[in-house]
This record gives sequence, C-alpha cells and structure tokens, in this order.
Amino acid sequence: MMGANRPQTVEEYLARVPEPARSTLKKMRAMIRSVVPAEATEGLSYGISTFRYQRGLVAFAAFKDHRSFFPLGSSVLDAFAGDLAKFRVSKGTLHFPLDEALPASLVRKIVRARVAQNEGNRKA
Repeated sequence: MMGANRPQTVEEYLARVPEPARSTLKKMRAMIRSVVPAEATEGLSYGISTFRYQRGLVAFAAFKDHRSFFPLGSSVLDAFAGDLAKFRVSKGTLHFPLDEALPASLVRKIVRARVAQNEGNRKA
C-alpha cells in the first residue's frame, strides 16, 4: 500500500481490509468514537487509522495474521496488564486475532486513559 496506491481516508483503508478483520476493525472504530472527546480527529498516520486528541491518541490496523491496537503511549498498557493477560502485548501494541474483537469495555478504558494522559501532558 505504498505510493499512489496508499489509501487516502480511513474509509478507503477499511475497504481494503479483508473480512473478518474489516468488521472487527469497524467495531473497534465505533468503540473508540464512543468515548473520545468531540474535538478528537480521525485520519491516517503511517498508513493506519489514527485518532488524535491534542496529539496522537490511539491507532488500529490489520495485518496478515492479526490486528493491532496502538495506545500511542505504551505506559498505558502497563496500567491494564491484568486485563491484557490473554492478549499478545509488545512494546506499545496490543495484538489480537483477526476474527475476535477486543472487549469493548477494555478498549474504552484504554482510550479514556490515553485521553487523560494527553490532557495531563497539556497541563504540565
């Protein structure tokens, strides 16, 4: 997905993701949208769907054998270590199966924590 072939919008990106990953990414997008502040924006960054609120907030993407959720602040994953025990976690990234959605309550908690981090960084 390089060069002129690279998607220009989140909708184009999602349209190129094969099922079942596309459906689960759309669910994740809805989960994120349900808790981000009204001022948050959504777009593509480094070729993946990214939400911004004051700075990078969270991102998500589909890969050949998994999907990833990027909190864009790896320290937030440490705060949810117990909730994340059944998922593969690497530095700043949460990997999950193509056909399984992350639990909505977990996604919302992580997004709220990232919003709080970004707001705290602004006040510092």
